[in-house]
Amino acid sequence: MQNGMHTDRERCVRAVQSKDARFDGWFFTAVLTTGIYCRPSCPVVPPKPENMTFHPSAAACQQAGFRACKRCRPDTSPGSPEWNQRADLVARAMRLIADGVVDRDGVPGLAARLGYSSRQVERQLLAELGAGPLALARAQRAQTARLLIETTALPMAEIAFAAGFSSIRTFNDTVREVYALSPSELRSRLPKQSATPRTGATPGNPETSPAPGAISLRLPFRTPLNPDNLFGHLAATAVPGVEEWRDGAYRRTLRLPYGHGIVALTPEPDHIACRLTLSDLRDLPVAISRCRRMLDLDADPVAVDDQLRTDPVLAPLVDKAPGRRVPRTVDEAEFAVRAVLGQQVSTAAARTHAGRLVIAHGEPVDDPEGGLTHLFPAPEALAALSPESLAMPRTRRTTFTTLVRHLADGTLHLGAESDWQETRARLLSLPGFGPWTVDVVAMRALGDPDAFLPTDLGIRRAAKELGLPSTPAALTARAAVWRPWRAYAVQYLWATDSHPINFLPV
Repeated sequence: MQNGMHTDRERCVRAVQSKDARFDGWFFTAVLTTGIYCRPSCPVVPPKPENMTFHPSAAACQQAGFRACKRCRPDTSPGSPEWNQRADLVARAMRLIADGVVDRDGVPGLAARLGYSSRQVERQLLAELGAGPLALARAQRAQTARLLIETTALPMAEIAFAAGFSSIRTFNDTVREVYALSPSELRSRLPKQSATPRTGATPGNPETSPAPGAISLRLPFRTPLNPDNLFGHLAATAVPGVEEWRDGAYRRTLRLPYGHGIVALTPEPDHIACRLTLSDLRDLPVAISRCRRMLDLDADPVAVDDQLRTDPVLAPLVDKAPGRRVPRTVDEAEFAVRAVLGQQVSTAAARTHAGRLVIAHGEPVDDPEGGLTHLFPAPEALAALSPESLAMPRTRRTTFTTLVRHLADGTLHLGAESDWQETRARLLSLPGFGPWTVDVVAMRALGDPDAFLPTDLGIRRAAKELGLPSTPAALTARAAVWRPWRAYAVQYLWATDSHPINFLPV
């Protein structure tokens, strides 16, 4: 178990008194005299230190009987960066809870995915976060309910079940307990024009001519955030029919537990504008979680950049464009398949190969707002196709068919809960999986912040130009000072090149 920041009282008090937004999501402040809890950057006058107590999660505050502040809305803070930089049981559990596993499969399902007993999972979460998996999932349901209440005109009964509540009574009681307002009172506090039927709009700023079922919201992040390589990479490698760059937004289709969706993500100075169209609203929290994970929005860029700046070679690159994120994925299995398609070919060729698979084996979707046509094929569909139909060299065909077979039959699982080192070993045992393929999957699919690509041609070229060792072994040894953030160092090294992945499309 790791001690969280909330145990360092002096540091927490300083963060609250300075209203430091960098610590939003790291801990929560509960105020004994008012019975509310806040984010560190709450704009109100800070309480006296003796009236503050600190908790590691919103769920722990709620468990202790505190209500969410109506001014700073602590439940909308960026998530703790710890869960994406750690590979232990608690971090893996938190990633699965964010992905809605407790709501779909219960605590036993969560424990089974993690390979532990329900009692072990409960004990470790309670010890570190002050709340068990049910309480943490309940806090997430409350946040989803508030989002739907404030951004749509859906009937409350629909919102209750879309947010994952088992009954309207539980929904009403939870919202009232967490926010000290009934669902109807939460909605009545908004400007009248901000809620439009089944559409999204930030309060006071309604969308015009929305698609049916569309929801618009803001995804917060810790500043700084450099969108160039993040959105540039996603756009430059976009698979036709599944992804596109349109009107300043990255758009793609989503395969979700209850149905499918389409998301449009637009970088703004202080948030990512997110527009979701879902076939089943129960998928909203999962869709949000996966989009945040793809854009690496829970990262702590100050901690990352401060570490990389200690290297005099990287410091100028960081100072020139701080806040680079690691572009990840919404579907780990999809990315692994695409990584194999991209072995030893250009970005354009990889897109062409993937686009052919999508047209032949993807599930059609309707996109009235753009040019998206399909979901990326599921592993089961790819495992059923004839190897002779694949236009690729024999060795890569064997790699491809072996991978999709293992993904389809469950002998290989790639997900938010994957153990990074164990999954690396499993992938390396497959034919055709060398260090580059395994490390790019670890970096962009599994989310390992320390994954490194010393054999990547772009990295070796950048290293040579910067006067760093360019052989894989020597470069790996030199990169030890960048740990545990070598995946972010990769982004800065890649950015020295003029490849389209490093620039926002115009």
